[in-house]
Amino acid sequence: MNYFETTQWLFSQLPLYQNVGKSAYKADLSQTLKLAKQLNHPEHQFKSIHVGGTNGKGSTAHMLASVLQEAGYKVGLYTSPHLKDYRERIRINGAMISEDFVVDFVAHNKLFFESNALSFFEMSVGMAFAYFADEQVDIAVVEVGLGGRLDSTNILNPEVSVITNIGLDHTQFLGTTLEAIAGEKAGIIKPNTPIVIGETQSETEGVFRTKATKEQAPIYFADQLIETTLSTSLKGAYQIHNVRTVLQTVKILNLGAFTIPTEAVQQGLLKVTENTGLRGRWEVLGSSPTIICDTAHNREGLRLVFKQLLTEKFQRLHVVVGMVNDKDVLSLLELFPKQAQYYFCSPNVPRGLEASQLAQIFTEHGFEGSLHTSVKDALKAAKQSASHDDLIYVGGSTFVVAEII
Repeated sequence: MNYFETTQWLFSQLPLYQNVGKSAYKADLSQTLKLAKQLNHPEHQFKSIHVGGTNGKGSTAHMLASVLQEAGYKVGLYTSPHLKDYRERIRINGAMISEDFVVDFVAHNKLFFESNALSFFEMSVGMAFAYFADEQVDIAVVEVGLGGRLDSTNILNPEVSVITNIGLDHTQFLGTTLEAIAGEKAGIIKPNTPIVIGETQSETEGVFRTKATKEQAPIYFADQLIETTLSTSLKGAYQIHNVRTVLQTVKILNLGAFTIPTEAVQQGLLKVTENTGLRGRWEVLGSSPTIICDTAHNREGLRLVFKQLLTEKFQRLHVVVGMVNDKDVLSLLELFPKQAQYYFCSPNVPRGLEASQLAQIFTEHGFEGSLHTSVKDALKAAKQSASHDDLIYVGGSTFVVAEII
């Protein structure tokens, strides 16, 4: 198989959470451990930072990778999902994994994958860890896919673990309360391994402290310890939480085997996109009218994005919005400003919520908007309706953003 055929097999032959949802979720590490053994345990062959949380874990992981790159290290970065190309998930010093490695890895292990019915995510984690081991990275920054305790990435023994924050997302898998979700995400806290918590929350602080005590893991709440005026190339006022989390993590790394100068921290934060290729976080796509997209898709993320959005200067607001079909749209409605023109669409994935259903929910609650057959058509209509002084926001789902960048 060539690269295109290989990725099509990865996407279609086995369940893919981002396409089909709950049926792709495996709440068990046994398959991942079996694969790790097959691959000669690559997870033991490089140092790592493990980053979990509800919101901000992707931005935090990219910031950490950028800072470490500026300090002169060879840095692996594993994140999910991708926006355009599967290879975005696996990078070293910003460069995506080669097509040849993807093809050869799948070809070499395909019989094992099939005979053990491995999931898309298990295969991807195995590929990332094998690549980092083969390339002998100095350290890898690894983002948790879903939850923590039973996530495939949780076979790592990192230098430091990070949990950015806790919000109500993926409740069908992780629990319906912040405490329950925190319990799942606290599963990445390892014995005698420092844990950085990005944001102190009254509902979850006790969960993390209890787990850290049990594991004899030093615990640090970044927002209680770090004051900073440092800025980052990632836009959005909400990034200050992630910056604090990164700074506390760097302090811990500097106490161990790593040397990360202040200059590397400053430059790393200012060159996140340049160094790592991160996109879709408060990304400005155009001007006159201003066009901004953001991958925020849960309550906490959208609340921060719309808070930021309403501080921008514009005459009229246009919102291109689409969601997936397992999203509780009603619970999110209060976050969306009613003083806006909406353009309803559906992301082009099997999980995409029909645009007509989304439009019905919004219009029944007093929102005004129009129905469109695709994300691109919705954005085109918004551009045609908007004046030079208007603002167009595109979001509601990672997959909506992926179609327009």
